[in-house]
Amino acid sequence: MINPIYEKLAKIVVEYSLEIKKGHTVYIGGPAFAQDLFQVLNLEVIKVGAHPIIKPSIEGIRETFYKFASEEQLLYVNKIEEFASKEADHIIEIRADYNSRKYSNINPEILSKYRSAPERKELMKIYEQRTSKGELKWMVLPYACNAYAQEANMDLFSYSDFITKSLFLDKENPIEEWRKMQRQQEVFVDYLNGVKEIHVIGEDTDLLLSVKGRKWINCSGQRNLPDGEIYTGPVEDSVNGHIRFTYPGIYMGKEVENIYLEFKDGIVIKAAAQKGEEILEEILKIENANRIGEFAIGTNYGVTKFTKNMLFDEKMGGTLHCALGLGFEWTGSKNVSSIHWDLLKDMKVPGSKIVADSNIIYEEGKWKI
Repeated sequence: MINPIYEKLAKIVVEYSLEIKKGHTVYIGGPAFAQDLFQVLNLEVIKVGAHPIIKPSIEGIRETFYKFASEEQLLYVNKIEEFASKEADHIIEIRADYNSRKYSNINPEILSKYRSAPERKELMKIYEQRTSKGELKWMVLPYACNAYAQEANMDLFSYSDFITKSLFLDKENPIEEWRKMQRQQEVFVDYLNGVKEIHVIGEDTDLLLSVKGRKWINCSGQRNLPDGEIYTGPVEDSVNGHIRFTYPGIYMGKEVENIYLEFKDGIVIKAAAQKGEEILEEILKIENANRIGEFAIGTNYGVTKFTKNMLFDEKMGGTLHCALGLGFEWTGSKNVSSIHWDLLKDMKVPGSKIVADSNIIYEEGKWKI
């Protein structure tokens, strides 16, 4: 039986977000237990004459690999990875898990080695280049699961309702709702595309960065669901000052709390965390992960709760986030890295503001333009 909620979601992805056409190849990955979402995505892709390539993952496979793989196996890049980056027209990632802490006992150095494999880094570069040219479109979307419900301190039914509302699936015409968001956010993007410098002031934060010549992106359902953010890639050597992130950074299921970073000429020169500092140190060793690749402002005020799931959390209205590592080429960023790690800051705290070329554009979680 087809779940009508997931049927709506599949239609958004195929018709609006990715605009999948006849003859396209569509790679769909995610946990095997998301069977009903796999089914409707597969069906909608077939309906438009495209070619679905389904790759469900089985519980325990990744943990076993990281525990027992040799260095050669960690560095090995398989043909499926190559196909996804080099040949697929679309990639759909179903984001869910049976155990959000499954990597807790894995040595961070092993995870870092896997991500930093030279061939994998090259594939990431190809992936970004193809995306920038419009040759590859990707989409990340959620599936209600107990693991993420538990992380969000919700029961599964409440979490399912949370997902439904955050994706406008409770509306009669969800696609029109996403189009409405796109129109509203275009006002912010048009303004910021003429800005040269951003100054962030907040709790234990005073950060300057240049966005001169960089492009701001309007995120309104084209790559993530839920969506609701605008972002750019700051000039690589321009970031100076310090920032403390309010919420834990989540890396491979592990939490790094109360992260504090100091920058000089774009490079992290001091880093500290109240919990998980050893993970933070390992991440910063990854090539170009000691630079900010993305600066973004969350615009979805319908996402009001931190859930420890960045797919939702980075969209939360009243927040900003910075990503260490990879900057997206289509923004003008030149920061190439095998990692893109989003860190979230609450900007609703009294005294918090974003200044653009000496003009206050955002204050205590609210837009001023």
